Amino acid sequence: MWEYIEDRAKRSAEYIIATGCTVRACSAHFNISKSTVHKDVSERLKEIDEDLYERARAVSDRNLSERHIRGGIATRRKYLKEGAREKGEESSETE
Repeated sequence: MWEYIEDRAKRSAEYIIATGCTVRACSAHFNISKSTVHKDVSERLKEIDEDLYERARAVSDRNLSERHIRGGIATRRKYLKEGAREKGEESSETE
């Protein structure tokens, strides 16, 4: 495997582990596609560094299990914002 691919995979995994971010956030940070980050972290990294792969996989699995919660929060914010717009008010989200 080419050295720059190995370096990119390691940097992506280290960033995911350090920040706990999603594949989407990591791809935005490094300005590469989500598909590239996913392939680097889930396939290529296993051949490069098994320990780093396991730690990055743990974060990815946690993010996957929380995905439905983040989607619900985003939907709630959307409808709160739309409701405030209809009333001519600013959105005041209370929980």
